[in-house]
Parts: sequence; structure tokens; C-alpha cells
Amino acid sequence: MNAPNTYEGNAYFRPASAEEECLYQFLRESVQTWPPDKVLDDFYQLFFRGRLPRHEPIISALMVIVNSSQADYFHFILNRCCHILINYWQLYPHFQPAVPKLIDLFERLTESRPQSYERSGNRLQSLLTHFVTTDQFLKLQRLGRVISRNSENSLGQLINRYPYLYEHCLLSEDSSYEHIQTVKHFKKRIQRHFEIDMSRYLTAELRQDRQRRDQEPLIWTPHQGAHSQRTGKNPTFLPNQELSQALFTFAGPIEPGGLSGRDYSRRAFNQVMQASNYGNFKEGLFQYLTASIDTSYGRQQFNKRLEERLMTTLPQCRDQRPSESLLLRTSCQLLNFMVVENTRNPEHYVFVDLITNLGATTTVRLLLRLVLLCGKVRPYLEKRLSVLFSHYESFTRAGVPWLVTALENLHLALTLNFGKLDISAFMPLVSPKAHRMT
Repeated sequence: MNAPNTYEGNAYFRPASAEEECLYQFLRESVQTWPPDKVLDDFYQLFFRGRLPRHEPIISALMVIVNSSQADYFHFILNRCCHILINYWQLYPHFQPAVPKLIDLFERLTESRPQSYERSGNRLQSLLTHFVTTDQFLKLQRLGRVISRNSENSLGQLINRYPYLYEHCLLSEDSSYEHIQTVKHFKKRIQRHFEIDMSRYLTAELRQDRQRRDQEPLIWTPHQGAHSQRTGKNPTFLPNQELSQALFTFAGPIEPGGLSGRDYSRRAFNQVMQASNYGNFKEGLFQYLTASIDTSYGRQQFNKRLEERLMTTLPQCRDQRPSESLLLRTSCQLLNFMVVENTRNPEHYVFVDLITNLGATTTVRLLLRLVLLCGKVRPYLEKRLSVLFSHYESFTRAGVPWLVTALENLHLALTLNFGKLDISAFMPLVSPKAHRMT
């Protein structure tokens, strides 16, 4: 059942007009009746040429929108029209190639300005030109990359690899119920594929390790050049040695005591929440986080800056008893400090400094500790990374290797701690004691 055609968000809240409903119903019937090529041709004739033979009521509805106050919301309306087609096509693999073709119509807009328009054509052209500059179209492009899995030359083209970014990078304030469900569907599917690929890779490594043990008493060590002997391929951009380290870091026991990351964080949660006041709570939180930081690096600047940030967070609450609400608010402030503030102030010096000095795996372990302590802050962490992704979206993959490595590590960390992948049987392979760190 279709959700009501209303738009909700910061921009506006209003029911769809009769003219909008006319467009939406026409597109729903077309996409379910005709093959994608005909639907694309009709879409082009309607929105890019301002004419559609034998469909005068549709043209009339469009022109009412174009020449009325509804034009102020045209980019939302057009975005909705695009998603009606995409939401249907994505259900059928043989229709999915039509999605990038739809987006390509807009990307070629500046090259194919029609010389002749029907009445109101210039106004329509202006609205189309504005649409390709909006956040709605940017997220439409990203969704196309998720569906098409095209080349991976720029960071933006890697979006399909990171399902934890989808809700922040693919959804807008005007996203319909159907579009939200489409994004959730892709998020679940891509995540599941990653877990299967990782399981196959580790199974192949385990099989290879056993073969080696049968032939000669060598200690297992991963080699980049051994792919010809594997049936599973490393599904990450991390070299095998770094992947091995990351797997153990995010899924292995926490020293001392051999507790899992979840158990260690649960124990820390109980301790900090028993503090007599918020001030003491922040001191316990500081000790919990810095326990995973190399002491030589921490002593330089980071520990002092982290402590200062904590002490200046919500000073008016110092004498209050700790609560989950205070924990969440504090954790959000710490992520602003350690990752990035916001889109208006995309300063991320601390994050780059952490990765440069500690490496991406250790940096993500620090962030993971905070998420395991306060589960509700996970969407906020994902939002912080989406800010950086958007900031560097046009960069080549080689231009921001530190960010790509961090995104890969975070995907692993979230998968191992919140996904369905269980690698307990493979821990002997990735344990630092099981192989030489070369």
C-alpha cells in the first residue's frame, strides 16, 4: 500500500496537489505497463521537451505546476517522479540498468539544451537546470552508483561499498516511504553480500592453512600473491595483513582479561553509570577511552585535548547523576571532536591526526569503544562519516587513502559487532600469535 503523498522535512510539509498526483499516477501506470526504454523516452519528452503526444492532461498538469507557486517545490516533485520509476525498476534485476540511464538524462542536460520548447518551455528548462544543483539530485546520483556498481575512480563512486552511509547519503527530507524502503532494501542486500564474501574469503584462507599444515609445519601468514590458490577473494581494499589485524582488533578479546569488546564495554558502562555525579562520570569515560590509545601518542597532545573537551562538555550538568541521556549527549560531542563537527564546519584535524599517528584500525577501535558503550550514538557516528564522505566525494580514491582505509575499517567494525557475520572459528588465523607480522 502506498504511503500518503505528503512531504515532510525542514523544507516544507504539504499534501501533494491534484496536478502532482496526476504526474505520479501517470508514472506509476507507465512504469508498470511499459518497458524501461519507452518509459525513459516518455519521461524525456515530458520533462525535457515539455510535450507528450496523446497525453495532454499530463502536459497540462505539468504546466500548471511550472507556472504556479508549486514551482518553488519543483525539485522535490521531480525527485519524487524519479523515485517512482527507480523504486519499481530496482525490484527486477533486468530493469536495473535503466536507473543510470534515467540519471544520465539529467547529467547530459547542459549538452542537450533543446532549441525549441512548447509554451512555458524556458521556465521548465530553468527548473530542470536548478534540479541538477540540488541535494536531491546528488543523492539520486549516489543511489544510481549503488545500483549500477560502476567504476571506482572517485570516492563518490565507492558509495555502494558502505551501506552504513546509505541513510545519510541517499535519503533527503522529502524521501517518500517507498524510497526509504528501497534504500533499506539495498542496505540489507549489500551488507549481506559483504558478509557472505568475507565468510568465503576466510573459509578459503582456513582451507589453505590446513593444506599447508599437512605439507609442512609452517605458521600461517597471508600473502597478497596467493589469490590463484583461493576460491575466496579479499572483499575489502585492505591488504591481507591489515585485514587480519583489523579482524582481530574488532572481534578478538580485549586485554587484559580476555573479555570480548562487548563484554568489556558493558562492564565499563556499569562502572561509569555508577559514578556519584556527571563530573566523575566524565573522568571514568576518559579512562575508558584512553586505555586504547598508545601512551606515547596520548601524552603528546591527544589525551590533554580529549580531557579538555570532556571537561567543557555540559558543565551545567556537573552535579547531576549520570543518565543514558547524558551519556548520549556526551558521546555526540566526543564524535564531533574526534571525527568532524558538521557540514557547516567540516574541520577534522583530530581525525586525520589520529589516523596518521595510530593508523585507521586503532582509530576506528577508539570510535567503536564509544559506540559499544552507547549504542544509540551509532547513527550519529555514521552521520559524521557521511559528512566527510560528502566533503571529499569528488576526490579520487588515491587522493584520500586515509579516508578510504577508515571507511573500510569502520565497515568491518560495524559488521563484526552488529552484523550476522561470526568469525569465531577463524580467530586462530587472525590472532597475532598465529602468524608473523610482516
